[in-house]
Amino acid sequence: MAMKIRLARGGSKKRPHYAIVATDSRMPRDGRFLEKLGTYNPLLPKDSEDRVKMDMERVQYWLGQGAQPTDRIARFLEAAGAKEKAERKNMKKAEPGEKAKKRAEEKAAKAAPAEAPADEAAE
Repeated sequence: MAMKIRLARGGSKKRPHYAIVATDSRMPRDGRFLEKLGTYNPLLPKDSEDRVKMDMERVQYWLGQGAQPTDRIARFLEAAGAKEKAERKNMKKAEPGEKAKKRAEEKAAKAAPAEAPADEAAE
């Protein structure tokens, strides 16, 4: 059975509240789970102690059983010091698209001839 430690959404519309659960990866996000391990309330300030609450003993147990944490849960575990910090790369996200690159090239080409007479006048 492929186990996950992930968030299950609760709360009303525009007022999210999440439960940190251990579940089979094939179950729906808010569906059946094996154990509730904690809570996450994103509406609280980042420095609040009540923002993320986890039963670390049970989380360690499930990690020992082979459960894989999702990205967000892995970040919570890193912040709690239960997991070493992983290096994340997303090289493509900051890179502009093809159209933006072409526009930048055209803009540079137009600016180059306009700068040449200004440089000659300055000399």
